[in-house]
This record gives sequence, structure tokens and C-alpha cells, in this order.
Amino acid sequence: MSRFYLTTPIYYVNDVPHIGHAYTTLAADVLARHHRMKGDEVFFLTGTDEHGQKVEKAANAAGETPLELADRVVKRFQALWEKLDISYTDFIRTTQERHKKGVAHIFKSLIDKGDIYLGEYEDWYCTPCETFWTETQLIDFKCPDCNRPVEKLKEESYFFRMSKYQEQLLAHIEANPDFIQPKSKRNEILSFVKEGLRDLSVSRTTFTWGIPVPGNEKHVIYVWFDALTNYITALGYPETGGNFEKFWPVDVHLIGKDILRFHSVYWPTFLMAAGLPLPNKVFAHGWWTVEGQKMSKSLQNVVEPNMLIDKYGVDAVRYFLLREVPFGLDGDFSHSALVHRINSDLANDLGNLLNRSTAMINKYFEGIVQPTGPLQEIDESLKSRTEAMVVQVESHLGDLAFSKALQAIWEVISAGNKYIDESAPWTLAKDPAQKERLATVMYCILESQRICHHLLAPFMPETAKKALGYLGWDAEPAASGLQWGGLKEGTSVVKAEALFPRIEEKGSE
Repeated sequence: MSRFYLTTPIYYVNDVPHIGHAYTTLAADVLARHHRMKGDEVFFLTGTDEHGQKVEKAANAAGETPLELADRVVKRFQALWEKLDISYTDFIRTTQERHKKGVAHIFKSLIDKGDIYLGEYEDWYCTPCETFWTETQLIDFKCPDCNRPVEKLKEESYFFRMSKYQEQLLAHIEANPDFIQPKSKRNEILSFVKEGLRDLSVSRTTFTWGIPVPGNEKHVIYVWFDALTNYITALGYPETGGNFEKFWPVDVHLIGKDILRFHSVYWPTFLMAAGLPLPNKVFAHGWWTVEGQKMSKSLQNVVEPNMLIDKYGVDAVRYFLLREVPFGLDGDFSHSALVHRINSDLANDLGNLLNRSTAMINKYFEGIVQPTGPLQEIDESLKSRTEAMVVQVESHLGDLAFSKALQAIWEVISAGNKYIDESAPWTLAKDPAQKERLATVMYCILESQRICHHLLAPFMPETAKKALGYLGWDAEPAASGLQWGGLKEGTSVVKAEALFPRIEEKGSE
């Protein structure tokens, strides 16, 4: 049995869950479900980042302790993941003892090694981003990431010797073309590293909400050093054996492009210093805009996933987010685009095909799969297209090309609708001498869909389960279900209800 470990970023508890959080987590869920279907042992990690100055400030403003704020807000993420049907293995919180123990251990080991040392830091600090910037990096004396004001801070600080690992990191990126994806992001990081890495300030003394530096508790460990370590503390690090030995290094870290540098420069150099293997892949996806504008609280255009699910249904939202935009590129969200996908792809194509074909087998054969005759050219064509799709989807998901995988499935669904029109079962049904031919046509169209719905199970779990149930498949979707011939003679097929009712366009806003 193969093992597969994948992670989302841990989400900051000071945020309200939005479409960007849902997008990353959903992509991870599809990969996790796909690998489970193949029979792999999967560890799928998500969680929350609960330390840092922003949380401390927000808690003080709300008249509660930082932990009270974290305990309250973490429930928003957990409830959304339940609603979005996310099948994570573990949910880590950076306030958990298992995490704090692992962070303190790795930090102390790097002090003991001399890779973390005490010095003094002075630079421009952005509190919302919790990042120091040099003056040359500022844009109009504002943070280059969020465009908000920065302040000059000088404090005693522990430093990590990141500069020491520059050449080693460069060599690793160049020797492993798939380490940072997509390619445009790899090139971005390569040029950043080539410009030279400076030692990194990895502690703060201006606030207290965080993990204390072992042996010097007036210092709090820098929130990014703390947060990134979750990927190993959730596996039981520093304990050897168990999940850490089983699953590390991670197969893929899925992240938004705004945190690429932390995952492809900071994190690998921390691991090099600790003598631990590097992640196999860091994949940075794009951002969502809304109706052409950047999401922001001030514009009041933040897309709230709970509202989308309540309005359109969970599987429609899951489908849209991964079908609409190639993973890795930026995308634009609009209600009209979502409604169009539901009506066109889900109601017309997917739902209509299942509805038509299950109605016909019930009309012609009382819903029972019949013995078939020899396949004609038109049948062979649908069969070979379906079998080719299985290979294509596996390949696309290996590349994290979710929209291409769905496109490949939809090409076969379209071919299925065309197959019905061309083979005309309603004409065959009028001629008793064509009964075997009619049985063969019905078999081919139902079997092709059964395989499509197996492949759709990671994307739309409830819809696929319902559709496979109509097709007489009662077992869990599995790789064994992707072979042509899985629909057995004598199977009872139920006339399908509409999978996705059409939505009136005028009600979409």
C-alpha cells in the first residue's frame, strides 16, 4: 500500500473563512479522496494558526484572552469543513501541547547547533502580515504585500542562519523541477534565492502570545517558525516512528501564492538545518477575485462559502470552484458563472444523461440490466473513450490539474448524450428483433456513466453516491470500479431523480 500525505496551510484564526480558504481545502480533499479510492493510506492535514500579535490585539479589543478568541473562532473553520464535506485526517491547532512541544524541540536543537543565535534587529514591521521589511522592499513606505502602514522596530532577537543554506536550497530547487509548482512560481523563487538570503529574525519581544523561546522566555518564537512546523508536529514530531516516520516527507503542501516564500524558502531551510527531509512538492494556487475586483472587507465583496452552499448546494460549489479556473492561475468568481455551470454542466449534461438513460432501461427492461450482444463500432467508440478518460483523469490529478480532469469527464458525458441520440434506443425498442441490440446500447450508456460517477466521487461525493445508487452500485467508489464491465447482468437500475434542478438565471443574484 502506498502512502500519501498532503496539507493545506493552517488558517489564521483572526480571519473569517472565505472562498480562498475553501478553495485550497477543497483541492486537498479531492486529492485525498482520489488517493483513498486508489487504496493508498492517506494523511490529510488542515488546522489553524492561533498565535501572534494580531490575535493578541484582536482578543484585547474584544475583552477576551487570545485562547478564548481562538477557541471561539476555530469552530467557524471546523463547521465550514464539515459543511463542505472535507474528509481531513487531522486538524491541528498551534495552541495544542503536541504542537508547542515539537516547536520548542526544533528551535532548541537549532540553538544548540548554532544555527539560531541572539542578536539585535531593526527594520520596518507590518503587523497585519507579521513580517519585517527592509526599506528598499517598501512601496511608498508601505508594506509591499498588503499596502498598509509599517513601523520601525528595534528589538533583541534570535536569528536563524538562513544565509548559510542559500546554496543548498538553490541546488535542491534546480535538481528537483517539481519541488515548486507551477513553473512560474518556481522561477520567482529561484530569482529571489539568487539575490541572496539574509539571516531571519525568528523571535519577538513586543508581545507575549506565542510559544516561548526555550531558556529565554521573554522571547516568543516568530509566528512563521511556529506555524510551518505544524506539518511535522501533527505527525508526532519529535517522536520518531509512528506517523512521522510513515508519512514524512509530505507529498504536497497546497498553499495560496501569497505564502509561497514562507513554504519554499523559510520552511526548507529550517528543515535542512534540522537535518530533516524536504517536502516533495509545494504547489501555489492563484487568487479569486469577485466580479473582477479583489476581495476585501471594505468593498464588502468577500464571498462567504456557507452562504454559497446554502444557496446552491455543496456539490455544485465543489464542482464550480475546481472546474472554473485552472489550478495555479487566478480566477474570477461571479454568481452568474456559477449558475451557468449548474444549469449547463450539472443539470443539462450530467443530470439529464442519467435521467434519460435510467428512465429508458426502466421503460424497456423494467430496470434490469440484460445480457448484451456484440459491440458495434459506435459502442466500441464510447467504451474506448471512457477507458481513455480513466487514464487521463489519473494523469491530470497527478499534475493537480483539477479543471482538466473534470473537462475529460465531461467530454465523455457529452459523448454519452450524443451516443443516445445516434443509437436511438426508442427506435430499437419498436422492433422485437432488436431486443439484444437495445440491451447492448442500454448497457454501454449506463456503464460509461457508472465509470464517470466513480471518477466524480472525489469532486462531488454525495452526487456520485446518489448516481451510483441509481445505477445499482452499492459499494464505496473504488479503483476496482473503473474497469469496463463492472455493471453486472441482472443489476437493478432505478429511474433517477434530477441530480441538479435548473436555476432561474434572474434569481442568481
